[in-house]
Amino acid sequence: MEIMFDDFAKVDVRVGTVVDAKPFPEVRRPAIKLWVDFGDSLGVKKTSAQLTVHYTPEELVGRQVAAVVNFPPKQIGKFMSEILVLGFPDPDGAVVLIAIDKPVPDGGRLF
Repeated sequence: MEIMFDDFAKVDVRVGTVVDAKPFPEVRRPAIKLWVDFGDSLGVKKTSAQLTVHYTPEELVGRQVAAVVNFPPKQIGKFMSEILVLGFPDPDGAVVLIAIDKPVPDGGRLF
């Protein structure tokens, strides 16, 4: 399905740095709670992500990630998710995060 550039422009994808990460064992599928700092423009936003196959909470702290920041908040158990961290499936369907290969300012928008 083709989309117009205006459709793409509606999706606000930003880069941020994970400032905290904690296990989220009370959900059906193993996940990690993330707090991501998007700089002065957006501040810290939180989410949960099914990243436990390839990542531990400790190794995620300090990592820059890409995330959609303009979806409405979604309740996941007792946790409110505010963003969607982006990744791709490995051969078994487990999430591999999109990698930012050089440091960029938090809050930068994808173009």
